[in-house]
Amino acid sequence: MQLTKSQKLSFGVGAVGKDAVFNLVSIYFVFYVTDIIKLSPVFVGFLFFIARIWDAINDPLMGMMVDRTQHRFGKFKIWLGIGTTTNALITLLLFTNFELPQFMMYVYVSVMYVLWGMTYTMMDIPYWAWLPNLTQDSREREKMSVIPRFFASLAACMIGTWGLYLIDRLSQILGHGHLSVGMFIVALFCSVLFVVTIGVTLIGVPENQSVKVKPIPRLPFNKIKQMLFHHHALLAMMGLLLFFNLGMQLLNGTLIYYFKYVINIEQYFVYFNSVIFVEMLALVCLPFWIGHVGRQNAFNSAMLFIISGLVLILYSGFVAPHQLGWILFGGMVLRIGTGFMLGMVTIMLADVIDDGEIQFGRRHDSLITATYTFITKASHALSGLMIGAGMSLFHFIPNQHQRFETQMGIRILGLILPILCIVISTFLYHQTYPLKESNKIKRGRISS
Repeated sequence: MQLTKSQKLSFGVGAVGKDAVFNLVSIYFVFYVTDIIKLSPVFVGFLFFIARIWDAINDPLMGMMVDRTQHRFGKFKIWLGIGTTTNALITLLLFTNFELPQFMMYVYVSVMYVLWGMTYTMMDIPYWAWLPNLTQDSREREKMSVIPRFFASLAACMIGTWGLYLIDRLSQILGHGHLSVGMFIVALFCSVLFVVTIGVTLIGVPENQSVKVKPIPRLPFNKIKQMLFHHHALLAMMGLLLFFNLGMQLLNGTLIYYFKYVINIEQYFVYFNSVIFVEMLALVCLPFWIGHVGRQNAFNSAMLFIISGLVLILYSGFVAPHQLGWILFGGMVLRIGTGFMLGMVTIMLADVIDDGEIQFGRRHDSLITATYTFITKASHALSGLMIGAGMSLFHFIPNQHQRFETQMGIRILGLILPILCIVISTFLYHQTYPLKESNKIKRGRISS
């Protein structure tokens, strides 16, 4: 049940390509649709909403399929390989502008985005479901959990810092100024990176080194319903993560508009994303911080840093909008909190899987992980719906100087609402989540 350092790094490297693709869609898809191929912001919000309704059915089914899989390559590896290959292809197609008639473009983007969500689920569920089976030691798990999150933050740093610059430069060099060309090339780079880094994971981490999990027989619907709706720790985690992810997705989805149309210095978007390296440092420090203050205080400090960073960015936008130093300082404070929280989320997911095994007598890694994947995409959908509707409500017009009420609307969507979401997530953690420390899981495992 112990992995070598090489195997731990091989597992973490897979998150680079995986999250490069995710951040490409999370940060730039709305911008691509509204500012590059000129479709309606309301359409984006509606598309996100419909896609997540389908995910509510698709994600748990995918989780059950992974749980019941028997294959000589391992139940996690086989789906990870299939999902990565197909999602890389769909990502490339999603950002391919075939210059279709407008109605056909609406249809094409809709189909590709729904397929993107399905194929990402096919890969994401087995990746994160594999992690809790690498070790059951709580301290070792805390250290292991930060490794893939560190590489995920590295991917976010690359895409957030260099993505917009590369889109613009590649469009000028190869596309005669057409941004869709730069977008396609960046998507191609991310897709290739995705396949290569997951390949490192598949080759470098033998599944027989992890806990062997016996195939699970088909469950009747009432048992699935019991596991999903009577598992208090799972429900609590889903609730608090929904609001946390919603806040972060609102921030990520509107930052490019905030710097382009409110601050009126688009380049600040690149500088702001460059401080994600602070998030990576925070992830490295998280196991030591938890060992010093405990998990609950580590969670509290994460949320405090996030709220403080958002408040600083909001305040500086009014009193000193062109002072880059204030924006970077606020971004650094924010990233300390998000770094802590990303590691905490991985630890919480593993604990909830263990708690479910203790309560229900069966271990459903992938089914529970599917709920986490669904919450991540649901928050993405809600943020897209809110951004799309909000932009229309505040009379946003692409590539033009925005009116004062439009600028205020962008501030509300990208900074004020995220602060509110983080406050709600913190409240839910303290009021509903029962596994604040590792002792309860340890006692439950011993008694069972």
